[in-house]
Amino acid sequence: MIITVSNYKKVKDMSIGNRIADLRTNNHMSQFQLAKVLGIGTSTLGMYETNKRKPSPKVLNKIADYFDVSTDYLLGRKSKADQVHNATVDEALGTIMSFEGQPVTEHDKKVMKDLLESYLRNKE
Repeated sequence: MIITVSNYKKVKDMSIGNRIADLRTNNHMSQFQLAKVLGIGTSTLGMYETNKRKPSPKVLNKIADYFDVSTDYLLGRKSKADQVHNATVDEALGTIMSFEGQPVTEHDKKVMKDLLESYLRNKE
């Protein structure tokens, strides 16, 4: 059984510079750190983030690869909310580690799987 899981919260429409800055700050990186990863100057990155310059396709791809987002997302063609991941029930339940501070055992996951599959098969 395949279920669709949205991995991201809805993001407001932003410019490419704002999206780069948002990705950088959400990953607790300084401009210096990201610029070093990308092989560009800090001032160049600053110009990207303030929309004074646009990154080349090569740099755009490096940013997308580093943050595991699409270039379409960076260019504003697709919001993160549009990105979905198709997962089996086992994969989805495999990511659950605890509930209300209590560990979730393999037995708990099996019970949840059985309940979820039964519910999805029998709902109207």
